Amino acid sequence: MKKYFVIGNPIQHSLSPKLHNYWFKKNNIDAVYDKKEINEKDIKSIISEIKNEKINGINVTIPFKKVVIPFMDELSPEANESQSVNTIYSQNGKLIGHNTDISGFELGIKHSKYDVKDKKVFILGAGGVVSSIIIALKRMGAAKLIISNRTRSKAEDLKNIFNELEIIDWGETPDFNMIINATSVGLKNEDGIKLDYSKIEPNKFFYDVIYNPKETIFLKRAKLFGNKAENGKMMFIYQAHQSFTIWHKLMPNIDEETISLLD
Repeated sequence: MKKYFVIGNPIQHSLSPKLHNYWFKKNNIDAVYDKKEINEKDIKSIISEIKNEKINGINVTIPFKKVVIPFMDELSPEANESQSVNTIYSQNGKLIGHNTDISGFELGIKHSKYDVKDKKVFILGAGGVVSSIIIALKRMGAAKLIISNRTRSKAEDLKNIFNELEIIDWGETPDFNMIINATSVGLKNEDGIKLDYSKIEPNKFFYDVIYNPKETIFLKRAKLFGNKAENGKMMFIYQAHQSFTIWHKLMPNIDEETISLLD
């Protein structure tokens, strides 16, 4: 039986096992997928288990998408451009780090029927997934990208890669059409995002990368003030779909049953 994991910290919220194990059953694949909460010191040993073929593939989530890069033999073009890895597999004896977040985000936004072209987009956070989001937004033709992070230096690191980024201080609210929460704030009930919703004009698009819980305080408040709100469920499904296809050379269905599985 093949073994797959998602690694991260925290990891309790992850629905990756539910989705992948559902697809295994649907496609008669003899495999199991589990989640593993690790610390940075554990990465070397878990990566070596892929090399030794004890583990067949790994997904990577918060906060290790950049940390795993030095352990890879090769990066896919997407992982190299974003300097972010969320999918690991072995090919011809080499460990490959790949990124399915870029297309996962793009397909997720298209599924929501929101047109990013020529829009001003405000991103909260500067963690591992943000570079993927920036690349996707540029591909979709966003007019302006503004970023804010609690630790400003991390936002500045991103600006060194994407020089068109505008950085503002944490707690400031610029003019925007779309706002993305790409922080882990929202995984808990308390919300440390400082936004004066009453001063934001209605009919903006609030997007949260978090999909579990399915409605964070960030999204609940957005709706109260007359805005469109969407969680990261479809991004999650699309990025998982691509990881699954890479690992198993088989493209699983994304249908209503798949989508409702995560409700």
